[in-house]
Amino acid sequence: MIKMNFISIFTVTILMLSTSITLAEESFTVVPEQIMTRNINTPVRGLTMDQVKKQLGQPLKIIAAVGEPPITRWIYKDFIVYFEHNLVLHSVFPDK
Repeated sequence: MIKMNFISIFTVTILMLSTSITLAEESFTVVPEQIMTRNINTPVRGLTMDQVKKQLGQPLKIIAAVGEPPITRWIYKDFIVYFEHNLVLHSVFPDK
């Protein structure tokens, strides 16, 4: 249990501290200033998948969970939502 919590915390920390991340040939940048200027409400950390679906509707694409803990991606028109289990972990804007 402690090892699993450490891995979860480590993974979240890396995602939060990284400014440029590449996953499965997708490149995106996490830049707080850009988020503020886009005027797009993204889901906040901790919301459930059901809450996100009620707030934003069905995503364009759902990428199945991978890894442990399972990380799922929901692709929307302007951003991607990452879930750990069924809770929002982070939202990012893909590089255009």
